[in-house]
Amino acid sequence: MDLKSLYQEILNEHNLTPAHKGVMENPTFTLHGVNPSCGDNIYLQLKVDENGIISEGSFNGSGCAVSQASVDMMLDDVIGKSKEEALRLAQLFMDMIQGKVTDDEKLEELDEAAALKNISFMPARVKCAVLGWHTMQEMLTSGKTEGEGISSHCDL
Repeated sequence: MDLKSLYQEILNEHNLTPAHKGVMENPTFTLHGVNPSCGDNIYLQLKVDENGIISEGSFNGSGCAVSQASVDMMLDDVIGKSKEEALRLAQLFMDMIQGKVTDDEKLEELDEAAALKNISFMPARVKCAVLGWHTMQEMLTSGKTEGEGISSHCDL
C-alpha cells in the first residue's frame, strides 16, 4: 500500500467512524473551536483528573473530513496523557503541519496523526487539520472551565 492510500484510509476511518465523537457528561473543559475560512465547527470536551491527566475526551460538531478526522486522532493521542504532554504533542503536530519537523522518528509520537504531515503542502487544508489541536491548546492554557463560554478561532 502506498503512502497516499494509507493517508486516505486513516483519514476515512477517523472521519466515518470516529471513536470520540459525542457529548460527554460533566467535562472539566469545553471549548468551541471555529475555522471561519471553511465553516469547520467543533465543541471539544475534556475531563482532566486531579493529577492533571486527561482521562476522557470527546468532540461534536461538523466540518470537512480533515477537521473531523484530525480531532479524533488528536483525542487518541492525548487521552491518558498529562496536560503538559498533550500540549507538547500539540506543538509537535503544529510544527509538523507547518513543515518545521519532518523527522519520521520524531513524528512517530503522533501515531496516526502523523499521516496528516503532507497537509503542509495543501494550504487550504492546514486550518482544517489544526482546528482540534489549536482548540485543545487554547483550552488547556486558558484555565477557563466549561461555564465560562470561551471560543477559539483558528487563525494560523
